[in-house]
Amino acid sequence: MENWNKTFPSLSHEERLVSLYEIFSLHEILVTSSFGASSALLLHLIAKICPTQPIHFLDTTYHFDETLAFRDQLIERYKLNVVNILPDSNSNALTKEEQWWFTKPDACCAVNKVKPLASLKSKYKVWISGIMGFQTPQRSNMNIFEEQNGLFKFNPFIDLTEGEYLYWSALYKLPEHPLTALGFESIGCMPCTSRGQGRNGRWAGRGKVECGIHL
Repeated sequence: MENWNKTFPSLSHEERLVSLYEIFSLHEILVTSSFGASSALLLHLIAKICPTQPIHFLDTTYHFDETLAFRDQLIERYKLNVVNILPDSNSNALTKEEQWWFTKPDACCAVNKVKPLASLKSKYKVWISGIMGFQTPQRSNMNIFEEQNGLFKFNPFIDLTEGEYLYWSALYKLPEHPLTALGFESIGCMPCTSRGQGRNGRWAGRGKVECGIHL
């Protein structure tokens, strides 16, 4: 991993993905997408480089209707092989009955995101994530390759600046999440997402900017 973190920074973001598929086989690679505001960049490149790659979507049951519509739009545009991952139904129901997103958001994220993904990650060797360093202070300190409980985590866009992300989005003519035009710059579960710059609209006023899956 140390050697990869020395050699991959000099590659373009597309070259990084191509190189990863030369190191690992398809069945060893996990790709996830939130189908949020910045998701289309990774999906565009995956569809180009490895069109049969399964894309796993954590369906927390709390997503905006607009997010589900955006997911379906990207599936149609890029012919994506999307696999929906659901949380435990009883635990998910409890988070709704007791409104955990309000009373204990960390536990709500653990039940609906962290635990379902943890079960999935155990089946793979490397996980491709579309996170970018400018999005949160925690992400700004991450490398292209990280190790997370025995799994390689591959962040091909971690060193993108916001300006570079906007440049590539325009160049590739990426579809926009319908909520971005309404002032939502970061989009997750509906109860914990509001309008705001960057991650300011996520868990607003709660002192929380990460759900826990990337840490």
